[in-house]
Amino acid sequence: MASVRFICGTTDLHKKLEDQLSKFFETEDTILYPSCFDANAGVFEVLVNDQDVVISDSLNHASIIDGIRLCKAERKRYDHLDMAMLEEHLKKTQDKRLRLIVTDGVFSMDGDVAPLDKIVALAEKYNANIFVDDSHATGFMGPKGRGTPSLFGVSDKVDVLNTTLGKALGGASGGCSSGSKELVALQRQRGRPYLFSNTIAPAAVGGVVEVMNILAGENQFLQQLQSNTKLFRTEMKKAGFEISGHDTCPIAPVMLYDARIAAQFAEKMMAQSIYVIAFSYPVVPKDKARIRVQLSAGHTTEDVERAIKGFTAIKKE
Repeated sequence: MASVRFICGTTDLHKKLEDQLSKFFETEDTILYPSCFDANAGVFEVLVNDQDVVISDSLNHASIIDGIRLCKAERKRYDHLDMAMLEEHLKKTQDKRLRLIVTDGVFSMDGDVAPLDKIVALAEKYNANIFVDDSHATGFMGPKGRGTPSLFGVSDKVDVLNTTLGKALGGASGGCSSGSKELVALQRQRGRPYLFSNTIAPAAVGGVVEVMNILAGENQFLQQLQSNTKLFRTEMKKAGFEISGHDTCPIAPVMLYDARIAAQFAEKMMAQSIYVIAFSYPVVPKDKARIRVQLSAGHTTEDVERAIKGFTAIKKE
């Protein structure tokens, strides 16, 4: 549809999906964006101003960083998952109107998980609000795939939840921002990527609607993914590999550290028709090269076992 939402870019499908997402995340309302990058570009400029402070994890996604740059709030950064440093920033910014803690739910390059239970405790102690980008958790982490807040049982404590429709939700494009009715209404009135970008194609929206129906029922796909993740992480560690991240996360980085070794390793895996990609600087920090393996419900047990055998054989060379 060649139109923005507020002109003629809203169909019944768009409204249905927003309602489904709100129920899924247990929030009051949801607004769709063309992508989660756009959602992150839209929310901070609307939510905070020069009387506020944004306190952000140092490894947050590039779209979060760019979104924060568009707002006028003071910016603070805490070392990755460092709750002591986060608390220090909260203590020192008590004079601000709003303190917004900003974090990914799952960090895409490392597969580790923000300790949202601890973040919530600090937010309550220092009267702060919480923003979570759950793009790398929605649909497969936590009960029913409801994501990181659900994993920690703090869904009702997160003020803003942004995520993508283009990963586990299967829409190929699209993103959203979910939270209170007031927050969503503010974005509909002032969110520039929402106001000045074409709507998500109805075909993509329809695909996500069907995925949401699957997630609402008995989900054999989620069970298969959890089984694949456990198998890969367990057996790779037994084989002597270092796998970073949370034990239940299907983003499973195989840490090799040396960029050249990682590239050669991935090339040899590809020669066996096992599709993996090496990551090195500047995508990840220097001397932190890795092969990021992404498990899927579409993989069979035999597929996962074959990948493990491939890694193990190359390691012995």
